[in-house]
Amino acid sequence: MDITEIGEENFERQLAGIREEKRIMIDSKIEKTVKKILADVRENGDRALLKYTRKYDGISMEPDEIEIKAEEFEAASKAVDEAFLEALHIACGRIEDYHQRQKNESWFYEDQYGSFLGSLVRPLGRVGLYIPGGRAAYPSSVLMTALPAKTAGVEEIVIVTPPDEKGEISPEVLCAAQAAGVKRIFKVGGAQAVAALCWGTETIPGVDKICGPGNIYVTSAKKQVFGDVGIDMLAGPSEIVVVADKEASPKIAAADLLSQAEHDPLASCMLLTVSKDLARKVKKELKSQLESLPKKKDAEESLNNNGKIFVFSDLYSALKAVNIIAPEHLELMVENPFSLLSQIKSAGAIFIGSNSGESFGDYISGPSHVLPTGGTARFQSPLGVSDFMTSSSLIGMSQKALDKLGADVEILAEKEGLDAHANSIRMRREKEV
Repeated sequence: MDITEIGEENFERQLAGIREEKRIMIDSKIEKTVKKILADVRENGDRALLKYTRKYDGISMEPDEIEIKAEEFEAASKAVDEAFLEALHIACGRIEDYHQRQKNESWFYEDQYGSFLGSLVRPLGRVGLYIPGGRAAYPSSVLMTALPAKTAGVEEIVIVTPPDEKGEISPEVLCAAQAAGVKRIFKVGGAQAVAALCWGTETIPGVDKICGPGNIYVTSAKKQVFGDVGIDMLAGPSEIVVVADKEASPKIAAADLLSQAEHDPLASCMLLTVSKDLARKVKKELKSQLESLPKKKDAEESLNNNGKIFVFSDLYSALKAVNIIAPEHLELMVENPFSLLSQIKSAGAIFIGSNSGESFGDYISGPSHVLPTGGTARFQSPLGVSDFMTSSSLIGMSQKALDKLGADVEILAEKEGLDAHANSIRMRREKEV
């Protein structure tokens, strides 16, 4: 990672390309492949689903093996240790407590004309959650997607997740699903799983919305099915920006950068600091800590390709850069971090103070770790209860409102050349029934 000093004169130019680099770009060949898979599963259901599971995951299954059975759930609970189950229980409680505070309620009021107006808020009927799998297991992603949906009151939650090389789902994932109250899990992943959730197959029910992160094929599939089904967001590689002053610990700053670098060679890790001395120490620490990481290869590639260290003249300039980058994760490793919050316009999750390691957000602090990436924090929020609810406007106009406001509706409609709109109100006012 190179250290770049940012001056006011070249500030915009040096940072202009960062957000463009982070945009979620999907290769046209991938889009074409995904389009073919989607069409096949839509037309041929389970037969196509199993074909692609065999092709991409190397697993052959029969249709009755797609869904996890009761005995598999039972075996999972016996296969994990008590410490994991206790940690799972604590995480569940904290995540549910946080999301209970997000719940929106229906509301109504009567205006000055006696009209009834309001908003009717309801949970979605059925949602599908995509949980990454295959070579790794992510029970935390189960909690971070299922618990906001459960809190919203979603009637049915189903999970799709790729099987491992033995054609199984990790017991940790199954236990997390049980803890979150999810009863149906299907052993499929990739674009084919997204297609199954969108249109349904003989085995997998179609859903109202698909949520959860996945690889570039999953992201492309979610993008292509949007409109036939709802989606939460288009997720890209993980990102972290650490803003640090001269008092920050270089060891901890380096460790937090590596916590994202180990995710994926495409992960983005940046240090923004006002201290060149700290920048040098963090760079040295990164090199040292890399040596002991089991995922050294991925982390090193991430740092080499997407790691950046910027030195600014002041914190104001560093925060200006944060708003340009709009990172998924933002850490404020500075004195008086609360004083900086008003200056931050765009970030998925903000970790306040040196005790607030990003890993807390991944597992146990409370908010969902499904966050906007690729600069989309400028307009996208973290996954939450509202993602699993819809609202309908309620409009009940009184006779007094018809008398007082009807003529204004007619004027506005006629100015837009929509005479039938005007007539529909005029007939009511003139009692033409």
